[in-house]
Amino acid sequence: MPVALITGGSAGLGRALVRALADEHWHVITDARDADRLRAAVDGLPDVTALAGDVTDTAHRDALVAAVEAAGGLDLLVHNASTLGRLPIRPLRETTVPELREVWQTNIGAPLVLTGVLLPYLTASRGVVLSLSSDAAIEHYETWGLYGASKAGLDHVTLTYAAENPGITAYAVDPGDMRTRMHQDAFPGEDISDRPLPETVVPHLLGLLDARPASGRYKAADFPPLAGRATAHAPAEAFRDQGARA
Repeated sequence: MPVALITGGSAGLGRALVRALADEHWHVITDARDADRLRAAVDGLPDVTALAGDVTDTAHRDALVAAVEAAGGLDLLVHNASTLGRLPIRPLRETTVPELREVWQTNIGAPLVLTGVLLPYLTASRGVVLSLSSDAAIEHYETWGLYGASKAGLDHVTLTYAAENPGITAYAVDPGDMRTRMHQDAFPGEDISDRPLPETVVPHLLGLLDARPASGRYKAADFPPLAGRATAHAPAEAFRDQGARA
């Protein structure tokens, strides 16, 4: 059974991906800061280990590593947890050093350190690091500068890990706009019902995992969706074909 660690699994795309992989017979380890929301998100799912905590906290990261060790290894690490910072989002000229520190600790620092401590497990399984990015990492939108810069940094860190460690594959993936709480926070009072639900993005992420292209930055929409019970085991099979643990 392949093992995935997905940060930020209580809502949005993280929750949708946790549910999809659990349904496809992965053992999933996930976390979130809100214990009640996390418990509700994973209720009834098979083979899920849920740990409440903040990825910027050393003790919590140690607990995640212990869960990976208990699961027997790691095949997929998904960096999904992130923050917009102080709301409402605002122009760069209004950014303070404490706000910069908060956003970068969550969006870059925690993924950088967590990948490093889990690198031996990922190398042993020839596993995958998948970092959820944003078009704001390469485009320049008013008021999105702090968040966008953090995602650009995450892209760079993710793909540098791949360059330094040929035994793993790493992806920075732009999932596109979605109807999530975070997106609503960025547009308070606006109707975002025209944005697709996170569940519609997951099949494209599964398609990426099944295709297993070279390390790089991709859009989720670039990959044909993989979904349905007839293909439910395809991502796991793809990992086995690549030499990961069965």
